[in-house]
Amino acid sequence: MTDLTHPRLPDTDKDSPGWLRRKLQPLTKTRWGRFAVVALPLLWLAIFFFVPFMVVFKISLAETAIAIPPYTSLLDWDGEEGLLSLSLNLGNYLFLVEDSFYIDAWLSSIKIAGISTFFTLLVAFPIAWLIARSHGSRRGLLLALVILPFWTSFLLRVYAWMGFLKKNGIVNEFLLSIGVIDQPLIMLQTDFAVYLGIVYTYLPFMVLPLYTALEKLDMTLFEAAEDLGCRPIQSFFLITLPLAVPGIVAGCVLVFIPAVGEFVIPSLLGGSDTLMIGRVLWDEFFLNRDWPMASAVAIVMLIVIVLPVMFIRNGKNNGEGVS
Repeated sequence: MTDLTHPRLPDTDKDSPGWLRRKLQPLTKTRWGRFAVVALPLLWLAIFFFVPFMVVFKISLAETAIAIPPYTSLLDWDGEEGLLSLSLNLGNYLFLVEDSFYIDAWLSSIKIAGISTFFTLLVAFPIAWLIARSHGSRRGLLLALVILPFWTSFLLRVYAWMGFLKKNGIVNEFLLSIGVIDQPLIMLQTDFAVYLGIVYTYLPFMVLPLYTALEKLDMTLFEAAEDLGCRPIQSFFLITLPLAVPGIVAGCVLVFIPAVGEFVIPSLLGGSDTLMIGRVLWDEFFLNRDWPMASAVAIVMLIVIVLPVMFIRNGKNNGEGVS
């Protein structure tokens, strides 16, 4: 018979044998659940980022050789004496610092990417604001128009700009027909064409993060600012711009990083004097067949791009923790 006079109380005694097991079981399930969530992304990064990175890093420490593949092996086995030797060549990295050509290429790439990112932000901000303030199906239509260029080949879009910007292209023909200019403008094979191509190509990468940030704005803040006598330009700098900083940072990172290593746009729209690190990589790999030097350039490019992004992210996380 069940003793109803003394109902069984929950086992809260730490000395009981089942207490520790019940305490650790939720923690174990949580830990395995988190691992299951991040396991696939970690596997993806390991296969498609870490492994190729290590292969490129290994090649950067080798020496150029007339062979297939065109570089020496880092490990050398001497069967007679049973010796395994490791040869690391750091001369490629030293040459990058000593040769001003690579430094100029880096500085030119950073300049072009920075200017392009700035103008992309100027163009994308009003577009993102318009989409964020739209309603219903109109917002979906505008977002579709922003993403629509991705449905077309990137190379075809760049070739289309060549047709627009050449001397007998659509732009010059239109300006000549309305009498704005007397002779065709030289727009193709210039830095202006490179800036234009990068801004056009990476505009969606700036619009979408900005839209995400601006769409969350509380419109009552603007009503309160207007009641307090704040002008629209003041509301922009006091409310809109500070609250849109996360979207601005995300958009600038998404545009700046690929723009630094861009190769197709400078090659097709830029001139022979347009020096960018992407073209340097192409020349080292396929023209000079200097794979170790090209790999060293790629490793340095990755470090130069990733380290600032990590600092920005850590600063952002620290700021959120303080707030």
